[in-house]
Amino acid sequence: MLNPTLSGLLSAATYGLGDFLSGLASRRDPPLRVVALTHPLSAVAMLLLAWGLGQPLPAVAELLWGAAAGLAGLIAVLAFYRALALGPMGVVSVGAGALSALVPVVVGVFGGEVLGVWGWLGAVGILAGTALLGWPAAGETSGRGVPLGLLAGVGFGVFFVLLAQAQGGGVFWVLGAARVASSLVAVPLAAATVGLRPRGPGLILASAPGDTLGNVFYLLAVQGGPLAVGALLTSLYPAITTLLAVSVLREQLRAPQWVGVVLSLGGAALLARP
Repeated sequence: MLNPTLSGLLSAATYGLGDFLSGLASRRDPPLRVVALTHPLSAVAMLLLAWGLGQPLPAVAELLWGAAAGLAGLIAVLAFYRALALGPMGVVSVGAGALSALVPVVVGVFGGEVLGVWGWLGAVGILAGTALLGWPAAGETSGRGVPLGLLAGVGFGVFFVLLAQAQGGGVFWVLGAARVASSLVAVPLAAATVGLRPRGPGLILASAPGDTLGNVFYLLAVQGGPLAVGALLTSLYPAITTLLAVSVLREQLRAPQWVGVVLSLGGAALLARP
């Protein structure tokens, strides 16, 4: 099994690339259609890997935790893809990532975990950073996709907490259960509303592996180490999305938003400090 820290960092990298491509896909196709086409592919991939690697089938409770995480993640990812489509990608991604880091920490604190000085400084940095990311410019009434991105961040945090409850092994079975649950909702809903015929099939297919691999590496991280460390390292994924958005799409961030980026990512790094 991979080192938990390395798994968390690999999760951040693959999530970041996948989110960038998903954001591009959601500018051509409705987010619901993107999810309805990618989640079944992910489900099939996870279940085939579980079978091919001979992983033992986990207890029903483990699979139910995975399914619950999948449903929570579905709500979060729909909000997130819509937020990415509205943009700006860098701001949306950082805000969502920061809150997805904070939720597991809050759950841990209420469960008896001790943050320490660095942990509390990190939490303050995340809260201050997300506030700056959504700060409107003169004449703006909102940060476009930022509010939806922050809602998605809370949803992702819940997804991480639920998924981490599956500690009995069978990584690919648990992730397969998550994606089967979300697919059973997304596919019929998309078929009845926005349809399943894609406008940008290439982008949709390209975005699928990033989300799938991000989930795999995250679950490996939290099964091999503490929930807080795995979730918080994973939450650094916005660095990749922001870098791609600025370099490829030439997105421009205002000075307060750059401060928000630094505070959010710095806060997540402090929270992951041993």
